[in-house]
Amino acid sequence: MNFNFSNPYASTRLPVFARNVVSTSHPLAAQAGLRMLYNGGNAVDAAVAAAAAMTICEPVSNGLGSDSFCILWDGKALHGLNASGRAPAAWTPEYFRRKYGQDIATPPKRGFDAVTVPGAVSSWVAMSERFGKLPFADLMQPAIEIAERGYLLPVVVQQKWAAATPELQSLPGFAQAFMPWGRAPNVGELFQFKAAARGLRAIAESHGQAFYGGEIAQAIEHFSAEHGGSLKASDFAAYQPEWVKPIARDYRGYTLHEIPPNGQGIAALIALGILDKFDVAAMPVDGVDSQHLQIEAMKLAFADVYRYVAEPSAMAVSVDQMLDDAYLASRAKLIDMKKAQDFGAGNPVKGGTIYLTAADENGMMVSFIQSNYMGFGSGCVEPNFGISLQNRGHGFSVDAKASNPANLVAPGKRPFHTIIPAFLTKDGQPVMSYGVMGANMQPQGHMQTLVRMLDYGQNPQAACDAPRWRYNAGLEINVESALDALTVQGLADRGHRMEVINDSYQDFGAGQFIWRAGDPKVEGYVAASDARRDGQAVGF
Repeated sequence: MNFNFSNPYASTRLPVFARNVVSTSHPLAAQAGLRMLYNGGNAVDAAVAAAAAMTICEPVSNGLGSDSFCILWDGKALHGLNASGRAPAAWTPEYFRRKYGQDIATPPKRGFDAVTVPGAVSSWVAMSERFGKLPFADLMQPAIEIAERGYLLPVVVQQKWAAATPELQSLPGFAQAFMPWGRAPNVGELFQFKAAARGLRAIAESHGQAFYGGEIAQAIEHFSAEHGGSLKASDFAAYQPEWVKPIARDYRGYTLHEIPPNGQGIAALIALGILDKFDVAAMPVDGVDSQHLQIEAMKLAFADVYRYVAEPSAMAVSVDQMLDDAYLASRAKLIDMKKAQDFGAGNPVKGGTIYLTAADENGMMVSFIQSNYMGFGSGCVEPNFGISLQNRGHGFSVDAKASNPANLVAPGKRPFHTIIPAFLTKDGQPVMSYGVMGANMQPQGHMQTLVRMLDYGQNPQAACDAPRWRYNAGLEINVESALDALTVQGLADRGHRMEVINDSYQDFGAGQFIWRAGDPKVEGYVAASDARRDGQAVGF
């Protein structure tokens, strides 16, 4: 790919060129990963060390009680890892109706009845055991040091911390962990998380067993029971991450790979399959036609995803049916280039998150994502080991008559998931590990940035910096204030109901990108990091 390395967008970042690269949304985590590469580790070692550090450096997005997913190229083949949490054994629709009334539609947004068994720590162990070079305990050391000594709070993380505090301050353990002076820390203040250092040390020393079969699991069970939850140590002991085969779709001579359901990565593949029926490159890159077409394709994708995607064993249709070329062609015909539409689901049967990426000079590339879901997640923080717990259980349905009945809560089941890593190949060889954070923005970001690179030749940093839109529901979209005013007006004229947003973190996600420039030992990689967060791409 011959990129245009001029950047037409306002940016505080430049592409990074190196043979060993780590790109994350916090510089200290990027340096933690780079430290592993300097010490003789590989890209998996770097990714795990960076992921552990991110639980401390960006707690507004993830923690030791997160879930995670990974797609990695080991030098010869592509592998997927699903480390999303499963429902506690006690969870049934009746469990929630007894506690919250007959009219409850979903589990609560916050508190212990939003927490499924966290999977992130299991993914670190699984990746290290199968592909890592360094001892697992070494990978935890940078995160332990950061948690013990503390770090000065950066700008974007502080903004989100302060915004979340009013809602979460009364939840179990939150104030003790994240309000050290009775308030959110200010920019430049030292934040220490000594409880999480203890948790990380126990995870390091036990190779993760303390979390899933030992003292941490027992502590969480006690903490959950104390505050009306149903999580048991036995739920943790029963948990295992799952190695999976990524699903894929060709686009412009390349192949995009995503994690299969229960995640929403298939939305990006559906949207690209629809765009493949149009000559996107003939339309001006930031013009109204290109942006309108992409929005409508994304709407069609989400209509099917929200109707059908759940735990694979519960889905009424298959991934192959949803990605069938004839079916996607029929969906593409529904797009009116002059009018925004509110699409319903088709019938395929007839036809708060962190993302990081690492690559090494031996060709290993890792695309990794980790999340507490809604910012700090459940708001519950186990005090002895600093386990900030996700709220993924809120993604289940309690009503069998819901729009997607396959997502009905059940013991041991995984909910619909929003976090998705992505990976691009060409002719079976690795090209790019990348991702864009932010709830339902993630497949939208995967599609928008990839179209910019493959259809328009924009380099990864420019594609990252370009203004984005975000589809919400119906005819409603958000657009970044940097989007061309004529394009904004043109979209409004076609019936899109828009809100122009200045808060890019909340509404438009943030990406990290590593593009393979050639032989990793010779040309190396081109890396980018999104200026919408505090992050950095680093390398040597």
